[in-house]
This record gives sequence, structure tokens and C-alpha cells, in this order.
Amino acid sequence: MIKEAYKLTATEALALCARGKLTSVDLVKSCLTQITETDDAIGAWAYLDPGAAIAQAQECDRIRKAGLAIGPLHGIPVALKDIIDTADMPTARGTPIFRGRRSGNDARLVELLRGAGAVILGKTVTTELAFVHPNGTRNPHNSDHTPGGSSSGSAAAVAALHVPLAIGTQTNGSVIRPASFCGTFGFKPTRGVISRTGVLQTSASLDQVGCFGRTLADVALLTDVIAGYDGRDSTSFARPRPGMAAGAAAEVPVTPELIWFDLPFNDRLSEAAREGLDAVLDVLGPQVTRMEPADTLSNLVAVQARIHEYEICQHQAEVFDSHWDQISETLKPVITRGRQITQAEYEDALAVKASAEAFFDDFFVEFDAIIAPAAAGEAPRFDADGTGDPIFCTLCPLAGLPSVTLPLLVGETGLPIGVQLIGPVEKDDRLLRTARWLQGQLAAAAE
Repeated sequence: MIKEAYKLTATEALALCARGKLTSVDLVKSCLTQITETDDAIGAWAYLDPGAAIAQAQECDRIRKAGLAIGPLHGIPVALKDIIDTADMPTARGTPIFRGRRSGNDARLVELLRGAGAVILGKTVTTELAFVHPNGTRNPHNSDHTPGGSSSGSAAAVAALHVPLAIGTQTNGSVIRPASFCGTFGFKPTRGVISRTGVLQTSASLDQVGCFGRTLADVALLTDVIAGYDGRDSTSFARPRPGMAAGAAAEVPVTPELIWFDLPFNDRLSEAAREGLDAVLDVLGPQVTRMEPADTLSNLVAVQARIHEYEICQHQAEVFDSHWDQISETLKPVITRGRQITQAEYEDALAVKASAEAFFDDFFVEFDAIIAPAAAGEAPRFDADGTGDPIFCTLCPLAGLPSVTLPLLVGETGLPIGVQLIGPVEKDDRLLRTARWLQGQLAAAAE
């Protein structure tokens, strides 16, 4: 038996299982022990059934011993954000309104996980209806701080070594920001790469699925498994997906050209984040072009908020009307504001969104990726500033761009800070290849 198997990355665990050095049961039991020993202080899990998880792992081991076909995540435990439906587990969506809710169906991405042999370990805590109100999960590095939101439990579970892989969603900054705060890799692929069928809808225009892992290879592997066309999802596209794992493993054919935007809200960066990013830019030198973009780029933050607030009020109107007394005082003002947005204002925002998408279609002809902060700094103290400032993540879900955050920096009190790379739509493999190159450049500079 491998000691401390819970520390393994998904890629490492798969290799050991293939060589007969590790069983899925041993891996899952090790993860469950780590959860038992540490989750009281973190609160990453909304639902966990150890017996069911072990039973899944036993079946994975039986299949392997029988010499049957196995999938790319065979026997690997995965956590799901508690807005993703599963036939055999409740999905409470971060609110008492849906406590004990069982849909009776698997989300499309869960079907794909099961087909790939993954062990669905349980549901991780999310903010109320995956929006602004935190639900108690703490940062594994320091429980006085937030893990970010709304995929708070997914990021915390990976960072706390409870599980090697987890799935979240992002409508504004809900994958990239918590990954930054918790020191994990976070990847949100191009809008439409992963189906949202069976996932709570807060914004049909903006909701997207993303992944957390401990390495670039792991998030790429997980994304490959759950990617695919689904005609039930309005954003899903009927074209081949980029090969994420191949991209994350590839060498760049030529040195990438990156761009840094000097945006007005860069003054929100903490001193440590600014100094760390400056150091990264210094290492990259002439490979980074600095640009002061037009004000319209900064204005996209307000456009995203208008679309998000208007659409959640439409999609969840019945919930808000029927359960107003169970809505938090944090969310109520957002709902009130969203209900005041007119149809004309909403349609104007959608038109700006379309213009942003067209702009970036042309923009990446010259550049491989945008390099940007993943967050304003390290995680703020719990309840001090909600789940943290999402402003540096807003652009990607609005324009549907793929983005990845790498845990490269350290803040004033020793908490992690991520560095974000943003790439062109449907060229996620190229983005991951560039991220691998960036890791190599910084590692070489540190020697």
C-alpha cells in the first residue's frame, strides 16, 4: 500500500494503479481519512457518503482485475460542486431552499465521469445559489481566510489534499479566483467545451464549467474527460474539442508572445501581487508587450454584472418569489437591483458582449495569450470582503475565453496568489502549452 496516497496527483495515481502498486480502494480510503482528519476546520464538503465511495472504488478494482476496458480516470476520486446533479446524491445548491433535493438524474458531465471510471466522492460546498453569499468553507492554508467563491469547496478540497480533482463553475470569477486563493491549478475552458446540462443555471449567457487540480496535466486530463457536444446546452458547439492533455504536455514550437493590459483597476492589486507579477514580467522580458487598452475593455466589468444579475432574476424567479424569507441579506439587494434592469438595457449589454467576442477573435492573431492577475492578492479574511474581488476574472466568462491560473506567487502573510493566462477561443490546447512554457521559464530563472 502506498503511504499517504491522498497526496498523489491524479496522473501519479493513475500510473501507480496501472503498475499494480495502488488500488482505487486504498486511494479512496486515504482521501477519506484525510477528510476526516482535516475537514472540521475547513468545511469543504456539503455531502459525503464514504460507503458509496468505497463501493465505487471496489467496482473499479474488480474491473481492472478482470482485465476489462478501463477509462482515463479509472478509480480516481473526483469532487463535484454542489450545483451539479447526481442521481444518487442530493444537490442542495448552497441554500436551505434545496436541502435534501435529489434530481434523480446525472448531469451530462457526471455521466462522462462515470464512463471514464471516476469515483464520485461527494459534493463540495458552494455559495448560496452559486452567487455572492459565502457558506462557511475556510481556506486550507489559514482558516481565518476565505477560499474564494462560488466554487469554494472544490478549490479547498483539492488544496487540502482531500481529493486530487474537483469540478466547479464560473460565471464571473468562480474557478480562477478560488484556485488562486487556495494555491491550486484552475482551468476554465472555452465556453461550450463542457456541457452544462444538469448544472444549476444562474446565467445562460455566462455560466461555464471549470476544473481544479494540483498540476497542469491533471486539470487538462479532467477537462478532456468531461468535454463534448451536447445539443441540450445552447452554448455547446458541434465541433471537435482541443486536446487538453496533449496541449499541456507539448513543447512550444516558437517562443510565445504575451500581452499585459495596464487596466485602471490594476490599482486594486496588493503590494505583494504587484511585486510578484512585476518579477514574472521581468523574467519574460521582451516576450511580453504592455498595452494600455481603450476604456471599453474596463467597461466590460459592468456589462458582465448587468447580464448576470438580469439573467439570474429570470432563471430563478420562482425560487426568489416563493422563498424570499430564505434568501440571505447578502443576495437580496443583488436581486432587487437585477429586477430593475430593463429589457433594453439587458439587450444592450448582450450586444456589447458580442462585440467583445468579435474583438478577441481578431486580437489573438498577434498574441498567444494575455498574462494577468488571477486575483487582487491573497485571500481576504473570512467575511471581510465576501469571497474576494473577482474583477481580474470577469473578462473570460463574458467573452467565453479559456483561462488557466498557475499557483506561482505568495502574498504578504504567506498565502498563495495565482498568475492567470487567457487564450483564444477553441485553442485551449495552445493556452495550456503556453502555460507549461511559462512554468518552465520561471523554474529556469529560479535556478
